[in-house]
Amino acid sequence: MMVSRVILSTAIAASALLGTSAFAQQKLVPAQSEIVFVSKQMGVPVEGRFKKFDAQIAFDPAKPDASKIAFTVDIASATLGVPETDAELPRPNWFNTAKFPQATFQSTAVKGLGGGKFEVSGKLAIKGNSRDVVVPVALVQSGATTTVTGTFPLKRLAFKIGENEWADTSMVADDVQVKFKLALTGVGKM
Repeated sequence: MMVSRVILSTAIAASALLGTSAFAQQKLVPAQSEIVFVSKQMGVPVEGRFKKFDAQIAFDPAKPDASKIAFTVDIASATLGVPETDAELPRPNWFNTAKFPQATFQSTAVKGLGGGKFEVSGKLAIKGNSRDVVVPVALVQSGATTTVTGTFPLKRLAFKIGENEWADTSMVADDVQVKFKLALTGVGKM
C-alpha cells in the first residue's frame, strides 16, 4: 500500500507539470496520454498511474520563454492495479483526496535546450504542499500530434504522502519517479 501511495504522489507531480492555455487550439489528447509513477516498496519497484488529468497549454516552440503550462491531476484516479491498495490511497495518511482532490502544476519558466528538448520550471502542489520543480521534457512531432515525454523525481515525504507509520522509508521509499507521455494537438512546428 505504501508503495502505491508513493507512486500516486509521483504521478500527481508529473501530471501537474504541463499546462495553461492562451492558444485554444492546443489540446491534450487523453486517450494517447499517460502519467505513471514508480516507487519501491520493500525494495521492489511498484508502478501506478493516474487515470484522470487535464492540461491547459500555451506553447510556442519558437518562443518557449513566452509559454504557459498548467496541469491538474484528479488524485482519486490513482491506481496501482490492486483493489486493496487503491482503497488506501485516498485516505488521510496518503493522498487525503477528500480534503485535497487535485494536484496541480503551474509553470514559471520554459527554457529551450535545442533539439526538441526543453526545461519546464514551476510550482507543484500536492496535498496542500507546494514545491519548486524543474522537469526536462522532449517533444516529437508527427503530423498534427506533438508528443511530450519526460521523467522527474520527487520526494513523497516533502508532500506528506505516507504520513504517520507510513513515513518510515524502510517500507516505502521516499523517492518516486514520475513519467509522463502527453499527446497534444495545435502545437506549432519546431
